[in-house]
Amino acid sequence: MSDVKVAFLTDSCSDIPQELTDKYGIDVIGFHIMLDGKEYLERKDMTNDQFYEMMRQSKSVPTTAAITQLEWVDIYAKYVDAGIQDLVHLCINAGGSSTYNNAVKAAELLEDERPGHKMKIHLIDSHTYSMPYGWYLCECARKVRAGEPLDACLREMQDKLARVEICLAAYSLKQMKKSGRVSAAAAVVGDLMGIRPIISLNDGISKVEAKVRGDNNVPPAMVKWVKSRVDDVKKMPYMVAYSSSTAKRDELVKLCKKEFGHAPLLVFQLGGVVSANTGPDGIAIVFEGKPRRLVDYAVPLP
Repeated sequence: MSDVKVAFLTDSCSDIPQELTDKYGIDVIGFHIMLDGKEYLERKDMTNDQFYEMMRQSKSVPTTAAITQLEWVDIYAKYVDAGIQDLVHLCINAGGSSTYNNAVKAAELLEDERPGHKMKIHLIDSHTYSMPYGWYLCECARKVRAGEPLDACLREMQDKLARVEICLAAYSLKQMKKSGRVSAAAAVVGDLMGIRPIISLNDGISKVEAKVRGDNNVPPAMVKWVKSRVDDVKKMPYMVAYSSSTAKRDELVKLCKKEFGHAPLLVFQLGGVVSANTGPDGIAIVFEGKPRRLVDYAVPLP
């Protein structure tokens, strides 16, 4: 690949740690997050921990704004000017944000800004959130930088994206109550009774897979659900995510190592885009299983 200039681009919902973006040369564009009448740029204006505390102190609900067509056009044009021949752009799930569709339009508009440009844009919908796509973009960049063919690396990345799943648990329903994802009454009763939902978040669809009572029962319930999705957990690549609680993170990592028989590929912190919807008190298992079928997650018709 020494004679081909390749660039890698994504958005801040990918939650790729800074050390990995630096290591593999990945550009990350921050989402705009609004809270209490102020606008913040993720990865620039606040850390994850600062954002968690802001959510706890606020009575309002944070909102995120999609990255616009004009923003993507300007970004794409800079790559053209830099002589990039192939741009790999892996995007947040199109079903949950208009960011991907804005990028599609920007790729069309780029011709007006840079007539006759030769840059090829490999624009890919991740169909997921957070490091479930950030990790595989890192792996793609690592292999391409090491000299492996771009086309083969892209095919492998898309195969992995079709297999990755998320199992999420929220230790508090406060944020979900604020956002309207659960009713105020249900959230109050749930918190008073210590009810903790175990949620799958795949292909843009969130679904409560189980409800457990008490914090101590959360990690075992998560592990149980993951096992139900995979034939052999001992061969299953997985990651562990957390928001603010390092104690809950460590508890989950310990149990996963015991039940799955090996350590996670990565332990990472959930960023503002994801926690804006789930709240500052959550943990997750990201794992690679069989190719997903959307019907597995569809809510049954009444």
